[in-house]
Amino acid sequence: MNIFRTFPRTFWIANTIELFERWAWYGFFMLFANYLTQSSDLGGLEFSQTQKGMIMGIGTGILYFLPVITGSIADKYGYRRMLSIAFIIYTSAFLLLPHFHSFTGVFAMYLYLAVGAALFKPIISATIAKTTNEDNSSIGFGIFYMMVNLGAFLGPMLSLLFRGSVFYISAGMISLNFILLLFYKEPGRKESNESLKETIISIFRNITIVLTDLKFVIFLLIISGFWIMYNQLFFTLPVFISQWVDSSNMYQFFELNIPFIAHNYGIEGQMEAEFITNFDALFIIVFQIGVSAIVMKRKPLNTMIAGIIVASFGMALTLFTQNVVFILVAMFIFSIGEMSASPKITEYIGKIASEDKKALYMGYSFLPLFIGNVGAGVISGNVYQSMSDKFEIAKQFAVEKGLNINTNLSQAELFSSIAKQSHLSESELTNLLWQSYNPSQIWIIILSIGIFSASSLLVYNWWISKKIEK
Repeated sequence: MNIFRTFPRTFWIANTIELFERWAWYGFFMLFANYLTQSSDLGGLEFSQTQKGMIMGIGTGILYFLPVITGSIADKYGYRRMLSIAFIIYTSAFLLLPHFHSFTGVFAMYLYLAVGAALFKPIISATIAKTTNEDNSSIGFGIFYMMVNLGAFLGPMLSLLFRGSVFYISAGMISLNFILLLFYKEPGRKESNESLKETIISIFRNITIVLTDLKFVIFLLIISGFWIMYNQLFFTLPVFISQWVDSSNMYQFFELNIPFIAHNYGIEGQMEAEFITNFDALFIIVFQIGVSAIVMKRKPLNTMIAGIIVASFGMALTLFTQNVVFILVAMFIFSIGEMSASPKITEYIGKIASEDKKALYMGYSFLPLFIGNVGAGVISGNVYQSMSDKFEIAKQFAVEKGLNINTNLSQAELFSSIAKQSHLSESELTNLLWQSYNPSQIWIIILSIGIFSASSLLVYNWWISKKIEK
């Protein structure tokens, strides 16, 4: 317990700020894919899967690209000042987002929100780094990542209770950080005398330096495949579950044993899709320490390869079936791979960088996340819409059968109309489309991306070993 006393007050303030920020972020983000694409009579915007993929892929990708710039700006103008700006952007974006219903308007507001997140991310990580030392940094960052996952779990659980007020709840959670900011003490930082223009030029000069390291660039590109596969947890899986999966057995289990969960996280005899996907965060909270202890002394590349393979099979299998129990098992498999691979990526980047470039390389480890989010947007957008989107398949079925398609109806009403014209119930039509059009085949693409990433990393490992031998 003595080690906890070695952390200054700012460390605990920063961790609490991170908890509320992740609570706010995941409270809306886990529900965002269905919000963008669901039927209007269910509170959704009825965007196409392609439009959803563009918003979430490009917007979130930019979020991970900007910190290399915003981090330097924070070093110049001060952490506390930039945190204040970040929270103002966050709060206003969450309050404004539900009032926009056009693709352009929602996209613009999400990009505005991403700017707030990009301002926040490097500051809070730097604060943790600056308030820990060589003796307590492992415990310090362990606490930090626990807060991340705790927020990621609690956020959706609260938002699902008040689905109609998701954005306002996130705004409220972020607003709590204005109070915490009163107690936030600026950690020591290196003052810069450069002008903003000189700072920006220096940033892009450093990007050039990083991109000339072929070994590092190849590694980042390979790891991008892992993040493309990983992000399907947020981009694709909630939509897939909502459209195709029968979770009535899970609903009945909770109704019998824990009625509160069934009544608050279920609707019309089915569990909410986001409640099911949120099990990933729960698995990480429960098992991360144990998994980390197992892989702690193993070589990073070998652990990453094994972790990516396991995670790829897990994520692919979540999109393989309509059986909710099977999906939960697959998510557990995915989480084991995720917990093994993800921490080792950061560890490896720190090891391959020379001492004089270590900080620089760690700063550019965002690149795989940027590429991963943009790539995930394509898979969950164009690819999902053409292969697996329930409403696109239903319209295709209607055209083939010569049924009437009324474009003035909402998605839910149109699906109901097609079912009635086919003399089927909606669940019967869903099962018929599943059997006839095989929407689960998208699992092959997800698995292929992950296996290609792991195989490339295996070749990379062999290549690096050969270079060391020479």
